[in-house]
Amino acid sequence: MYLNNLGGIALSYNVQIKKVSTEIEFDLPKKMTTYSSGYDLIAAIASPLIIQPGERILVPSGIAISMPNYLEAQVRPRSGLAYKHGITVLNSPGTVDADYRGEIKVLLINHSKEQYIIQPKDRIAQLVFQEIPEIQLIQVDELTVTERGSGGFGHTGFKS
Repeated sequence: MYLNNLGGIALSYNVQIKKVSTEIEFDLPKKMTTYSSGYDLIAAIASPLIIQPGERILVPSGIAISMPNYLEAQVRPRSGLAYKHGITVLNSPGTVDADYRGEIKVLLINHSKEQYIIQPKDRIAQLVFQEIPEIQLIQVDELTVTERGSGGFGHTGFKS
């Protein structure tokens, strides 16, 4: 823990990171601004990749991590890629579990009507770390009653 610039207490964790790609030279993921929550992941590829409209592709990030067992890393889309080009992370957010030691890969999909070319070292996603609470699931015969009850999709205000 440490004091943040607002005088509050912030948590701090150590996460080990290893370059696993030997195809290209690249920098480790970094935050683009002081208050960014995500670390940018790059395409650790030696030559361009083309994603056709509607196509999905698995892109290597070139890194593997080791983090405490009470953390998870989430692979999230980059808003600029989504807005400008229709490129997003298909399984968003993608979860990297604390016991996974393989290369982090990003599952991208092209939702646009045009092909998109990913260049080597392009920033393709962001990695955000989250705490995972310890949960005990308790089987019961009945759940507590709420006003909403079992109302699902669109139940709280969606009008068609």
